Amino acid sequence: MVQAVHRAIHVLRELATATPRLGVTELADRVGVAKPTAHALLRTLEAEGLVVQDRETGKYQLGPGLVTLGNAYLDSHELRTRAVTWADRLAAQADAAVWAGILADGQVLVVHHAFRPGGAVQVLETGASLPWHACALGKAIAAFLPADGRDALLAGGLPPVTGFSLDDQTRLEAQLERARATGYAVDENELTLGDAGIAAPVFDRTGEVVGGLGLVGPVERLMA
Repeated sequence: MVQAVHRAIHVLRELATATPRLGVTELADRVGVAKPTAHALLRTLEAEGLVVQDRETGKYQLGPGLVTLGNAYLDSHELRTRAVTWADRLAAQADAAVWAGILADGQVLVVHHAFRPGGAVQVLETGASLPWHACALGKAIAAFLPADGRDALLAGGLPPVTGFSLDDQTRLEAQLERARATGYAVDENELTLGDAGIAAPVFDRTGEVVGGLGLVGPVERLMA
């Protein structure tokens, strides 16, 4: 492991969780380095556009260069590439939004989002990270992981997102078992009040689960 690279990544991760910005001293304490070292890391990241400094406060936040890198990752992801070709058609047929996602660091990363037809205001979720246990996509993927992978997710904490989110390991395990039996998973008001999701796993050529594909829409329409 290259220590400087590891430290730079640590800085970026701390800034990703900070609200709204962090100063050099705060970052040095969080990363566990001397203040001059933190300053040098920030200057390097700033030169590459990965962080920016607020000129009034002197504090730092994530920079626009990360958006370019993130978009490049999404655009090159095979699941997204394949989903783009027919997700709009599926959304039109089901009258619901279509999400394709993968598991990343215990979260579901939405790699593609096809809007539900109609004139309603919708927020693009591509690039969003969602709690795996509170959405159908996450449960569909988790259900078909090897047992040790499922156990690691269940042991990682299940913070509630809404009052309907499952934060009980036994109940969630039962849902995952049901998803393995039926081939799909559901959520109802668990991620967003008023919305539901239905999702199925996506497998690669070897039979390993690599992501999920699902519908998202109003509870009264999707769960009728």
